[in-house]
Amino acid sequence: MRERKDNRSGPNNRSGGSRFGANKSKDNRQGKAAKSEGASSRNQNAARGSKFRNKGGPRSGSGALYIYGLHTVRAAVENPKRKIIRLLTTHNAWDRLNVGEIGNMPFPVETVDARELDKMLGKDAIHQGIVAEVHPLHAKSLEELTDTHLVVVLDEVTDPHNVGAIMRSAVAMGAGALITTARNSPQETGVLAKSASGALEMIDHIQVKNLGHAIDELHFVGFQTIGLDSEGPHALEETFSKQQIALVLGAEGKGLRHKTRTIVSDLARLDMPGAIKSLNVSNAATLSLYAAHRYIKG
Repeated sequence: MRERKDNRSGPNNRSGGSRFGANKSKDNRQGKAAKSEGASSRNQNAARGSKFRNKGGPRSGSGALYIYGLHTVRAAVENPKRKIIRLLTTHNAWDRLNVGEIGNMPFPVETVDARELDKMLGKDAIHQGIVAEVHPLHAKSLEELTDTHLVVVLDEVTDPHNVGAIMRSAVAMGAGALITTARNSPQETGVLAKSASGALEMIDHIQVKNLGHAIDELHFVGFQTIGLDSEGPHALEETFSKQQIALVLGAEGKGLRHKTRTIVSDLARLDMPGAIKSLNVSNAATLSLYAAHRYIKG
């Protein structure tokens, strides 16, 4: 992170920065069968539990994961920081990927039938005939924030579809980083990567332990932090006042946490001209990013 500036934005900022006999043989057989059935039941329950917890789709072994879809895999192949273990693809998908010859890839490429990918990922995954087994990217710290005028901060937004979509919009609007909390935020998964449509490889993902401290640090280096709130006192377009802007968005339903609301420089609303007055968080992020980009560029 760059050298701190003395100016701070907003009246609520704090100093500092940095959440089982008679027939013994028969009994033994029955005991073994019962144990086997019990183990099978436990395994099935564990599998169900694991599937319930992992909302992001299947994972490979050793912490690796599967990412899929043409845009997602192409961006991963082109990202020198992404460690690819292997790539599984249909003939047609490889031709459409257009990243070079199979023999020139620095990782194994296996040609498979699309039905194999369906079994691997499940019927709901739109893989487009291509899957990459990869190691996850490492999140950065706030101190590694690069020179940028626009960042997005997510206050416990947990849906990987929304986070992926926000990443996509952030890259499209030239934002330099996405900041999330280490807890109560989705980890990197195939669902998140697919929703980001390649943007996961193109934007710095910063994880922080304490969002309040992170917002204070952003103030310290000159950012205006704007919390999006439907009850904000002013329209977003009327709130911009600096050339470095951090847009802070909360989870759908509960919105920004109370503490976050008291720390940001300003609260602002998006005024909708139509009959529907609210948007989901990813759509709100897109509009806010566009407005902020327009303001920064003058």
